[in-house]
Amino acid sequence: MAVAEPTVGGRVRTTLAAAALAPVWVLHGLLVVPFLAGLSVPLALQYAPLAVSVLLLGLPHGAVDHLAVPRVRDRPVTLRALATVGALYGVLGGAYLALWFLAPVPAFVLFIAVTWAHWGQGDVYALLALADADHLRTRAQRVATATVRGGLPMLVPLLSHPGQYRRVARALTGRFGVTPADLAPLFRVETRLALGAAFLALTVGTLAVGLARADGGPADRGWRVDAGETGLLWLFFLVVPPILAVGVYFCLWHAVRHIARLVLLDGTAVEGLRDGRLGPALRGFARDAAPLTAVSVAFLAGFYYLVPVRPATVEEAVGLYLVLIAVLTLPHVVVVTVMDQVQGVWAPSG
Repeated sequence: MAVAEPTVGGRVRTTLAAAALAPVWVLHGLLVVPFLAGLSVPLALQYAPLAVSVLLLGLPHGAVDHLAVPRVRDRPVTLRALATVGALYGVLGGAYLALWFLAPVPAFVLFIAVTWAHWGQGDVYALLALADADHLRTRAQRVATATVRGGLPMLVPLLSHPGQYRRVARALTGRFGVTPADLAPLFRVETRLALGAAFLALTVGTLAVGLARADGGPADRGWRVDAGETGLLWLFFLVVPPILAVGVYFCLWHAVRHIARLVLLDGTAVEGLRDGRLGPALRGFARDAAPLTAVSVAFLAGFYYLVPVRPATVEEAVGLYLVLIAVLTLPHVVVVTVMDQVQGVWAPSG
């Protein structure tokens, strides 16, 4: 199959973009306002979006990988195709799970790195397919944009809320016997200042190069969407407490954009979008994601009995869930990378 730019046209894109982009911008922007005004939310309530993500949007968004690979290649969904994706999850996910038991600190660092890369690649696809981001003309620009976009939820909370970031890190690694001293270097002031300065410079530089290459300059729609989203997410993750911010972002930003990408591979869903209807797309996704979401939830229940230190609080239980997310994310990234390759995300035509 020939590689093509990941563009979507006509009524299909209009319908999908209207559902997946603007409402999410508004929700993230609205959430910033009360925290700028000094709102304080109980920690237990901040975990609510992550808890909801077990069944709604978050965990299910990756539960269609077994269908995504053959569909993106325009091939039938065969038992061999299903077995291949299943083996990928079994081998790669199993190896990563073993790493959590054998070396939890490197496993945690790998989780941050893989999630950073994955959330970045998801945003690059959305910019290209739904937002006319023609200013991202080269592979280097797209990689830099992915680095910025993935770093916003993974790095910015470390700069603004190191105490809560440390708490989440301990919730993940504490189930495997890691002590606070093992993670201390990451939270030193000099470490955070160096990371923050470098990341801010990368953000400004990436947007500046994009502006220089935008056909319409500051009036270019794609560049304005890119710059506006980047500024919004910088503010969002600086102001909103990390546990709440990442939970909302995971469900409403990242997962929604990936689901939008998936429904474009479903012919029935595309026909509905062409008629301005979201219903067929949403029903098709729910149908496709339900079986493996149920399997993942069952695995999470069994995982509770496998860890050396069982969770005794809501915070610790969410930490265990995030470890499961980490284990599933690694093979999921491989699947999305295959999708990127077929759809030309990293091979600009211009």
